[in-house]
Amino acid sequence: MTDTFKALLATENDEGKAVCNFTDLTLDDLPEGDTVVQVAYSTLNYKDGLAINGNRGKIMHSLPMTPGIDLCGTIISNDNSDYQPGDEVIITGWGLSEWEWGGYTQMARVQSEWLVKLPEGMSLQQSMAIGTAGFTAMLAVMGLENMDITPDSGDILVTGAAGGVGSVAVSILAKLGYNVVASTGRAETHDYLKSLGATSFVDREDLSGEARPMARALWAGAIDTVGSNILANVIPKINNNGAVSVCGNAAGFDLSTTVLPLILRGVSLIGINSVYVPTKRRADAWRRLASDLDMALLDSMTNVVPFDELIPLSKEILKGQVRGRTVVDVNT
Repeated sequence: MTDTFKALLATENDEGKAVCNFTDLTLDDLPEGDTVVQVAYSTLNYKDGLAINGNRGKIMHSLPMTPGIDLCGTIISNDNSDYQPGDEVIITGWGLSEWEWGGYTQMARVQSEWLVKLPEGMSLQQSMAIGTAGFTAMLAVMGLENMDITPDSGDILVTGAAGGVGSVAVSILAKLGYNVVASTGRAETHDYLKSLGATSFVDREDLSGEARPMARALWAGAIDTVGSNILANVIPKINNNGAVSVCGNAAGFDLSTTVLPLILRGVSLIGINSVYVPTKRRADAWRRLASDLDMALLDSMTNVVPFDELIPLSKEILKGQVRGRTVVDVNT
């Protein structure tokens, strides 16, 4: 294959450090797979910023590799009868930008089992505005639903509500009719969260003290995106037979708690893994996103940027200077 395409390639320099540069590749340079996708869009997340800027945290486990944890596009060729050339597809998870080449490329060779067909009512650009963050939020909502927690059950707390996962969770829950309590440490985001559907707020500091084994029940359920001591404070405040969808560790991966809320109130902890999700559940979540997320609201908080701006923007996201969802157009 002699036709070239543009990609952001991470390689190891003479000092053993990861460096990212734009380069021209051919299909022969790509890893093995049964499907070739012409990529339309990818995303920019905090994790991507770490990978691009020196592979901090060892996000990428082998080099060379194209970073980018999400991608979408159109199938060019495929050896699986479930898909046809011309199908528009999404890939999130499956170790992209960790063990597998990611989405910062104009062409990708992938495994067909990773694919989800773009659902009706959603554009390719919108699928990347949702990305892994929105997909995780939908799985977290579905986790609460599976525990029979309905809008009539009571208030739902969302921690880290102004973040990528949290903000989508607030929006979905509000559209489904839940009363959403948003927890954030940034008071300046309250108006933004109200626009997404939050009805009241809990300051992060109120959930940051030493956690008690049991506390007054306040919420029917929660979606926790931060972990650590915040989660330890949330669990004792969940109602009888309530549940917490646990999907993040922004505050830390430790958890110091007791079994009392679990055995005295029947509180359930639901672990949300958005990387290796069975195909049917993955497709169900994307269909739900197409129907249960306000697409006009999503568009209003989405910024589409050209491929060439990716590296400087990746530095800004690490400084907390990027708000909303950033979609990368790899063809501009």
